[in-house]
Amino acid sequence: MKTTIQIIGSGFSSLAAACYLAKEGNDVSIYEKNATIGGRARQLQKDGFTFDIGPTWYWMPDVFERFFADFKKKPSDYYELIKLSPAYQVYFDTNDFVTIADNLPEIITTFESIEKGSGQKLAAFMKEAQSNYDIAIKNLVYRPGESPLELITPETAMKVGQFFSNISKDIRKQFKNERLIQILEFPVLFLGAKPSDTPSFYSFMNFADFGLGTWHPKNGMYSVILAMESLARELGVKIHTNAVVEKILTEDGRACGIQVNGQKIHADIVVSGADYHHSETLLENKNRMYSENYWEKKTFAPSSLLFYVGFDKKIQNTEHHSLFFDVDFDTHAADIYDNPKWPENPLFYASFPSKTDSNSAPEGKEAGIFLIPLAPGIEDTTELREKYFDKIITRLEKLTGQSVKDSILFKESFCINDFIKDYNSYKGNAYGMANTLLQTAFLRPKLKSKKVKNLYFTGQLTVPGPGVPPSLISGKLVADLIKKHYKPEKQPV
Repeated sequence: MKTTIQIIGSGFSSLAAACYLAKEGNDVSIYEKNATIGGRARQLQKDGFTFDIGPTWYWMPDVFERFFADFKKKPSDYYELIKLSPAYQVYFDTNDFVTIADNLPEIITTFESIEKGSGQKLAAFMKEAQSNYDIAIKNLVYRPGESPLELITPETAMKVGQFFSNISKDIRKQFKNERLIQILEFPVLFLGAKPSDTPSFYSFMNFADFGLGTWHPKNGMYSVILAMESLARELGVKIHTNAVVEKILTEDGRACGIQVNGQKIHADIVVSGADYHHSETLLENKNRMYSENYWEKKTFAPSSLLFYVGFDKKIQNTEHHSLFFDVDFDTHAADIYDNPKWPENPLFYASFPSKTDSNSAPEGKEAGIFLIPLAPGIEDTTELREKYFDKIITRLEKLTGQSVKDSILFKESFCINDFIKDYNSYKGNAYGMANTLLQTAFLRPKLKSKKVKNLYFTGQLTVPGPGVPPSLISGKLVADLIKKHYKPEKQPV
């Protein structure tokens, strides 16, 4: 008799888990509260423009390849990948920007041209970063966080000091130019914490950046969601949208189903890929592993103020991905992590996918996605959104030497209130829980409930952490744990 598994949510981790569990012959269904699948990686289409609502960076292509290879597939069976050249551009002032090439030798040359001697230092730094990447991504992150012993290998024993130093300190020992420092600190922001709070070992993100390059799936990141949906359906997964899960049902200390839109649905196993904090609110108090106080004390990755803008002309002097670091990084970081408030002068990021992908905007027009990192849990109003849109567009015009305000056809925004409403996100966080030293591996919320049998969790608040590739891995980890631990109840004779 097949094991019935109900999965809450349809983001990357849920879809990955569903594929692995269905491959094992289980009867798997997904329940998504929104009208379309993808969780935070949904898509907005308006007036011929197409925007990724959530993730826009495709890094670590090897993780995607490994996922599809587990089903004897390749990413190219489902979507076309384009390597961005240049990878991205970083603005520091008017006509003062650094372009990051799509290959390490050119990036080394760029560094050397900015700071004498830094090219050779970067080459050595990247050699260590690649070593860390090989240890982490090919091995450590595929461990389920059940025990601290998972982190102890002959390779990590050689690098134990890197877990007690931090990225910022390491970079500043070797590089003096502030622009180069900020560029090298940028990749670890994907892990959700300040570089000064991120262990040195995470320099593997620099290899993900400079070593493996930045890619764009044709038609956007949502192409990956559609690929995973297609694979899941091929494997027999059933997907339900507009399906609000109101309760996780338990009986005699084990999960026995979920309540969806008022209807009770049986399950042998329940997996939640929804926000972990929210998932536990679907249980009775006695069945929750983590208290409100626990969540309150954790370091969460930022939230974001996002804008999706249709322009009636092509935007000049920018690349597909452009970072605007023309204000003080430390001050903005303090406004996120140390004294949460709206930053006076925020760093921001802009993506113009139509520079690469003609399907993103009508001919002669440009699709723009803008992101300001914010502290989770702060006030979110229409007036604040408008104020900050004006701030960043004014700076965009100044830094790139052009007028764009008069070319805006429309704009849509997405911020803290929307993360809460659409994703039940704790305090409206955008990226989950940060990967600090005390929130790494076995120190993160567990994949398997200790209080309710046959209840599991997946996604960016659990192992291995925030980001799209880790979410794919999280889905595999939870499926492996279920395979390892689940024992069907014996039926009475």
